[in-house]
Amino acid sequence: MPEPNRVRVNGVEIGYYEAGPRQGVPVVLCHGFPELAFSWRHQIKALAAAGRWVIAPDQRGYGLSSKPDAVPDYDMAHLTGDLVGLLDHLGVEKAIFCGHDWGGIVVWQMPLMHPERVAGVIGLNTPFLPRAPADPIAIFRHRFGPDMYIVWFQTPDEPEAVLGEDVAKTMRFFMRRPSALRTAAAQPEGGSSFAFRDLLRAWDGADGGDQLLSPDELAVFVETFEAGGFFGPVSWYRNFTRNWERAEGLPGRVDGLPCLMITAELDAVLTPEMAEPMKGLVGDLETHMVKGSGHWTQQEKPGEVNVLILDWLDRRFPK
Repeated sequence: MPEPNRVRVNGVEIGYYEAGPRQGVPVVLCHGFPELAFSWRHQIKALAAAGRWVIAPDQRGYGLSSKPDAVPDYDMAHLTGDLVGLLDHLGVEKAIFCGHDWGGIVVWQMPLMHPERVAGVIGLNTPFLPRAPADPIAIFRHRFGPDMYIVWFQTPDEPEAVLGEDVAKTMRFFMRRPSALRTAAAQPEGGSSFAFRDLLRAWDGADGGDQLLSPDELAVFVETFEAGGFFGPVSWYRNFTRNWERAEGLPGRVDGLPCLMITAELDAVLTPEMAEPMKGLVGDLETHMVKGSGHWTQQEKPGEVNVLILDWLDRRFPK
């Protein structure tokens, strides 16, 4: 990773990493949960080596960035506003925003909320989804059950306490290869799917060879989340209803800019099928699937992801 930078924007301090020549349209890499800018280490190196300007922030609540103590401070207006503030600080008019997991939700909102600052969008695993017909939390509860992790995350205090009780176990539980999350996706009779609280508590820590990270890589995540906790990351989820309410009136399509969607064949959380409706909702869309990858695609299959991103950049944003 490059040396980190810190800047005060949008009422918080954002830590970010920057690499490559400061020319052309920069690529801003936005991580998901429970991740960090470090999750993009393979892409930062590849993009910079290819002569691309790349910027990867620890988003608010994570890593080197501020961790406000009020749940509404993690709503979509604040999350997208942080990225706009980062562009302002760097003197950038427009950027290409690339997001994975929760970062993908944020980057697909950028052209709806700040269209004048977006040159292109890359979704990794996370598709563009139009505003839900009802409160998303009610939909999740009905479809997946009351213990589904996003529904559980609405509970005050308990989720961050459970996740923070043994951070090393928590990170090893999440950062595994596809089979682990695919098992979690199965809905038991009378129970909830993706019931991470119960699955984490019951897990004996045996990896079965499915650990994704090296010991040194795992240590980065463990040390960072031990220091910063999980209140901020979980609070992103606690704004699902608020974001849905405030999205009324926003456009339901993405038009006028090139977009790339990269799905992962074995992602049980964000399945490739979820991206199918995008074909009628995104005007300029190119899609690809990474075979054999689960949810943590940029870390599981970095070579394939890098090739897809760089090829698209060379065609749509030639240097």
